[in-house]
Amino acid sequence: MFLDEYECTVVGGRGGDGCCSFRREKYAPRGGPDGGDGGRGGSVVLVPTIHRNTLYHLGGARRYEAENGRQGTGSDCAGRQGADLEIEVPVGTMVYDAERGNLLKDLDQPGVAFEVARGGRGGRGNARFKTSTNRVPRQWEQGLPGELRQVRLSLKLIADVGLIGLPNAGKSTLISTLSRARPKVADYPFTTLEPSLGIVVGRDGGSFVMADIPGLIEGAHEGKGLGDRFLRHVERTRVLLHLIDCSTTADTDPVDAYRVIRQELAGYSADLATRPSLVVATKVEDQDSAARATELAARIDRPVVPISAATRRGLEAMVDALLPFLSARAD
Repeated sequence: MFLDEYECTVVGGRGGDGCCSFRREKYAPRGGPDGGDGGRGGSVVLVPTIHRNTLYHLGGARRYEAENGRQGTGSDCAGRQGADLEIEVPVGTMVYDAERGNLLKDLDQPGVAFEVARGGRGGRGNARFKTSTNRVPRQWEQGLPGELRQVRLSLKLIADVGLIGLPNAGKSTLISTLSRARPKVADYPFTTLEPSLGIVVGRDGGSFVMADIPGLIEGAHEGKGLGDRFLRHVERTRVLLHLIDCSTTADTDPVDAYRVIRQELAGYSADLATRPSLVVATKVEDQDSAARATELAARIDRPVVPISAATRRGLEAMVDALLPFLSARAD
């Protein structure tokens, strides 16, 4: 199951108390204070990883607490520090303070951990309070509580290429043909109910990540259909692959399909509307569909790459056409 929004409470461990102790030995009747400090509480740490692509594994708990620090003991022994609680999240997770709404951290780099709730400091033992005028201190400190936060995790998938188009445009078929991704493929709208990622390898051995999101419909940016919820997953993409069904059985005229998607992108985000994109005519498997693809290119005054994912026709040409967009953005 795909889960891209999650809210929970994170609590750092409490610091251990300091110790009040005095040295008691046969040959040291006035040994003095020897109470050790308490250990620091553990922190809650978010670790972004490429091995997860959803927040579903967090769905079973609403509160995460790190280990408390241990109390100090005599003989100047400090208490053990509490262990940090490390929580794996997918790369691309954005961490928000749920109460204030401000962004705390964008975890867009794998392995770069973020301490979201710091553990409390351990209390000082009475040995720390010894002075020339206070030789028998009986003061000691309690450990401080750890940081408590209500956080909201919002996942934005990181991909190089994002697939967009009306329902049944052939997005799932394309990504399953080009990569090992296995989204549901069927001959009816909204077969894709959640985003999926696939790695595509070009003829030169280079590779890129492709993201498939549910099909958009008119009014998607206002909350209609499924695509509006998942549009944020193409916000990080470097180039958009706009798929248009040009088969003779298509429910929507190709030009109308193109204009609807462009309007929805502009309504959702001005940045997405200006993102580099490549228009692809899908299901081009006969002369009539090829003619519709040619007419589409003429009417929108843009190059259109005709493909058929079912027969793999035109796929290499499409991938080759994508590479200049990717290399230009990388530079």
